[in-house]
Amino acid sequence: QVQLTESGGGMVQAGGSLRLSCALSGDIFRSYTMGWFRRAPGKEREFVASIRWRAGSTNYADSVKGRFTISIDNAENLVYLQMNSLKPDDTAVYYCAASLRLYTDESTEYDYWGQGTQVTVSS
Repeated sequence: QVQLTESGGGMVQAGGSLRLSCALSGDIFRSYTMGWFRRAPGKEREFVASIRWRAGSTNYADSVKGRFTISIDNAENLVYLQMNSLKPDDTAVYYCAASLRLYTDESTEYDYWGQGTQVTVSS
């Protein structure tokens, strides 16, 4: 079992920045793919970014490409999502997730989820 705990959400004005953190504990297995997803009010959960733990390769949704950066701190077992140039459309609950698959962006293929952290961007 793996436990994921997100932090770093909050309220920010458009154009601002936030950094989300995801702490991993339990049976950490570094072949995971780590991902960030979000769910906005009235919308389905959507993919934001992913990173392969060992390879370090990343992928981003088109809507956040160039503004968000996903990264891993191997020593601290932390996954980050740096969010810059935030827009009101980025308002959502953000979830950290871990997949046992080598690489996936499909939420249905993620095995472990955090509880989520709220990000609110005001105009």
